[in-house]
Amino acid sequence: MTEAIEYFSDITLMITHYNRSKSLERLLSELKKANCRFYDIVVSDDSSMPEHLEYIEKLHNDYDFRLITVPVNKGLGNNLNKGQDAVETPFTLYIQEDFIPLENFAKHLKDGYALLKEREDFDMVRFYAYNKYPYLKYYKDGFSEMLFKWWYPGLDKFAYYSDHPHLKRSNFAQKFGRYLEGTSGDKTEFTMMMSFIKRGGKAFFYDEHKSVLEQVNSSSEPSTMTRNVWRNSDNFFVSQIRTIYRYINCYSGLYLRKV
Repeated sequence: MTEAIEYFSDITLMITHYNRSKSLERLLSELKKANCRFYDIVVSDDSSMPEHLEYIEKLHNDYDFRLITVPVNKGLGNNLNKGQDAVETPFTLYIQEDFIPLENFAKHLKDGYALLKEREDFDMVRFYAYNKYPYLKYYKDGFSEMLFKWWYPGLDKFAYYSDHPHLKRSNFAQKFGRYLEGTSGDKTEFTMMMSFIKRGGKAFFYDEHKSVLEQVNSSSEPSTMTRNVWRNSDNFFVSQIRTIYRYINCYSGLYLRKV
């Protein structure tokens, strides 16, 4: 028996892309297999190389989407902003091109969408994270409300917003501002994270956060996000300095810097 197609008429799928056309094809293919259909699909490209753009154009034979690109690479912030500007529906599902949906993805998306329809005071639903958010209050259907208080221990509480796959209201920028452009992807994400906290953002988090989508980086199309050695070093002294810096950066961002 063929599984029924789940059509999300209020949701646009927005995919950010840069030089990973085969990964994009894989994501579109897996979503089709998952029987998910959206009102629109926007592929926001950050000036990929010609061979990738040519390959993407050929994908139109099998998939219905709009490609929005620029002649010069302008970074993550611009890619997110121009993609979001093209969305015409009340809700946006954001997924990077190197993810694939897992079993029951359509059900989890449907449940997350229902939460945002039910709770108009919430801004987004998060489906993936490297680590489980530390402060959660269970709500229903496997989702929990994310909780943030400045006095909660540790730094992981600041990961209240993330650029990892999520469903959000398409008027997100009206409340939290546009993504910061002309800087690194990490700083773009950090700035939005602080804006989300300081402007009273509210989000649901799927507790089994590795069971909805999987991030897949192949050797032929590895991650395009680069980070410096200082950030990734396992040296004990470097890690201690890095932790102190993160505390200063997070709390100064919360109280001293404007967003």
